[in-house]
Amino acid sequence: MNSILVIDDEKSICSSLQFALEDHYNVFTTTDPNEGISIIKNQEIDLVLLDLRLKDIDGIEILKEIKSIDQAINVIMMTAYSTIESSVKAMKEGAYYYITKPINMEQLFLLIQKAFEYESLKKEVHRLHQSLDEKNGYGRMIGKSKKMEKVYHLIEKVKDIDSNVLITGESGTGKELVARTIHELGNRKNGPFEVVNCAAIPENLLESELFGYRKGTFTGAVHDKVGKFVSADGGTLFLDEIGELPLSLQAKILRVIQEREVTPLGTNKKIKINFRLVSATNRNLFEMVQKGQYREDLYFRLNVIPIHLPPLRERKEDLPLFIQHFLEKNSQRMKKPIKQLSRSVTKFLYEYDYPGNVRELSNIIEYAVALSQNHTIDFEDLPPFLKHNHSEANVQKEDGDYIVFPIGSTLKEIEKKTILKTLEYYGGHRKNTAAVLGISERSLRNKLKEYRSKQ
Repeated sequence: MNSILVIDDEKSICSSLQFALEDHYNVFTTTDPNEGISIIKNQEIDLVLLDLRLKDIDGIEILKEIKSIDQAINVIMMTAYSTIESSVKAMKEGAYYYITKPINMEQLFLLIQKAFEYESLKKEVHRLHQSLDEKNGYGRMIGKSKKMEKVYHLIEKVKDIDSNVLITGESGTGKELVARTIHELGNRKNGPFEVVNCAAIPENLLESELFGYRKGTFTGAVHDKVGKFVSADGGTLFLDEIGELPLSLQAKILRVIQEREVTPLGTNKKIKINFRLVSATNRNLFEMVQKGQYREDLYFRLNVIPIHLPPLRERKEDLPLFIQHFLEKNSQRMKKPIKQLSRSVTKFLYEYDYPGNVRELSNIIEYAVALSQNHTIDFEDLPPFLKHNHSEANVQKEDGDYIVFPIGSTLKEIEKKTILKTLEYYGGHRKNTAAVLGISERSLRNKLKEYRSKQ
């Protein structure tokens, strides 16, 4: 039986509503708004009949408080002073509807019935969305190709154990999403999920970010800082771009993984920690070990359970799901009608190889939704480099989207020009530039520093 709470400062109204409703619903009544809030916190309340004016208290404020406690509770406002302004304000703050006094009981019963039907419909839509998501992927991950099913199967096997996981794959394939899925679906889901991008943090700051420090340890350390290892206690620590970890830090990381304790900078006090480690890289760590660029013992500690994410070009059967997802997501975010692709654009996107993988596809659809003025996305709505790729694939000219090198250019000259032109094309955005070029942000930062020093 559904539960209804009546909040009205007139005892007679509370009594009459209880008498009228108690044969059909479990009814609570109170003339005190604070007691009403307490009832909502301690009882399963499905609907509230709330007076708009409660002595010196504005019913709208009580409505806001109810919604802050539980958005799912439907609230019907009751008022003897109905105005368009008050009704609109109540609806804006989340009221389901309003009814004027004296209350027509037949109208009220119908309104309550509609409110419960509306809530039931919302729950069913949510259930169907969840069911659809499960069919189209796993957790928050999208894709139902054979290669992705293997990834899901592996995640399902390891999500509840604490063995270290190493996720490999090209930039933009969704390695962090795999890490989050392992955390969110595993037995550590109620603990923290901490992320450290080893390539995005300058080398001299990475150690303090991971281990934390005590006040006064170095210039600028004006207060204690908790490191990411300690922050991840009870949950998961995700080390992204682990291939960029400096050799000087690799031994210290190995010790923490082995001993499950960390010593913040500036102190000898060891802190016991309980965390699950998930790492990711787009580099071949085994080759780096063979070249002496990575510690072999750390590599084997990280690579207990390897999960490889295939590039988008190897699972193109997932493209329709991704395209539809990004179209809906960006249309809703930009408050535009959901777009559709023209046949020629659809064919082109299905044939394109996506060197930037899922991240690149996401950016392409976001760009197209933002620029499209019509319901259908056509070639003029695509990013410039894609339009040229389609219509001028064999034209060689340097117009901002193409780079021409004279025969005899050295590899160093080609590398420098490629990096600087790509950085310029992406408006100085280093993360996008690094992703498209397939290098880490740290490598890009070092290259730019090198170029500046030679000017």
